[in-house]
Amino acid sequence: MAAMAASIKAWGLELGFDEVGISDIDLGGAEAGLLAWLDAGCHGEMDYMYKHGLKRSRPAELVPGTRRVISVRMSYLGGADADEVLQRPETAYVSRYALGRDYHKVLRARLQHLADRISVESPHGYRVFVDSAPVMEVALAEKAGLGWRGKHTLLLSRQAGSFFFLGEIYTDLPLPVDSATRGHCGDCSSCISACPTGAIVAPYRVDARRCISYLTIELKGSIPEEFRSLIGNRIYGCDDCQLVCPWNRFARPAAVPDFTPRHGLDGAGLVELFLWSKVIFEERMTGSPIYRIGYERWSRNIAVALGNAVGVPMAVQALESRRDDPSPMVREHVLWALRQHHIPRTEGAV
Repeated sequence: MAAMAASIKAWGLELGFDEVGISDIDLGGAEAGLLAWLDAGCHGEMDYMYKHGLKRSRPAELVPGTRRVISVRMSYLGGADADEVLQRPETAYVSRYALGRDYHKVLRARLQHLADRISVESPHGYRVFVDSAPVMEVALAEKAGLGWRGKHTLLLSRQAGSFFFLGEIYTDLPLPVDSATRGHCGDCSSCISACPTGAIVAPYRVDARRCISYLTIELKGSIPEEFRSLIGNRIYGCDDCQLVCPWNRFARPAAVPDFTPRHGLDGAGLVELFLWSKVIFEERMTGSPIYRIGYERWSRNIAVALGNAVGVPMAVQALESRRDDPSPMVREHVLWALRQHHIPRTEGAV
């Protein structure tokens, strides 16, 4: 099986993955941490974290017969300079991973090709995953030698930083496993200090309820007011903990054209995006990971960013144009944003 493992890694590189590793399925060490995190309520409204019980930390219970996990990573970094965009209050900041095509589809197709290639040489039972099921992808990638879990809880690689996607193939092949990588964060706490909302509540522990990525993507309802001014111009996700990480000086640009920014999202104006209709949003965001949050949450997020864009030309006019938005949630965020510009609430407004 050693020759097969070597072939799998070579085929993975041919398919565009930056690195491929293989691990066993023992996640006992990570399971206790997962349960403690869930018991503390740090998952917020992400009830799906509970849905499958312990299948997340026990691969063979999720896919019976699984003996090994093939983990892959693929870089996605691209677009306009992130730090510069964050310094321009009139510009929308979209997390770098979401600027191009939906990574689920891009990685899944390539993983399927890899699994099929393996089957030709050695028929196997398998299942492919890309952030789409109860899988502890960081813990598995760490065991497979692709990197270590940073204090911001993302996987870090000495060769590529953290701006990459992960994917997995659960297989019943008894492949030889790779050695885990030891951590290299040392005394550094840059990610903890940089988090705008203090979501990294301790090294290696994120409280999703405070995280801007959670607040702008996963949270379905109103964004708590205590976090709105801290969100700045971030309308979909947040990369601050990655941008300050010293290891990301080694981050590699995306080699796959699918991750090239679409529709100018790496530097689009807030006013322009806020004036999109639902039809335009759905047309342009089809095939993007942003599509899944829907037009209402998209509008909610931009309203908050416009509220933080005091002094930006046309910000108030854009907000006024949607003061009577059909969505109560969007209206509430629009009114909050107008108050930041010292525009009074009108009589009877909701």
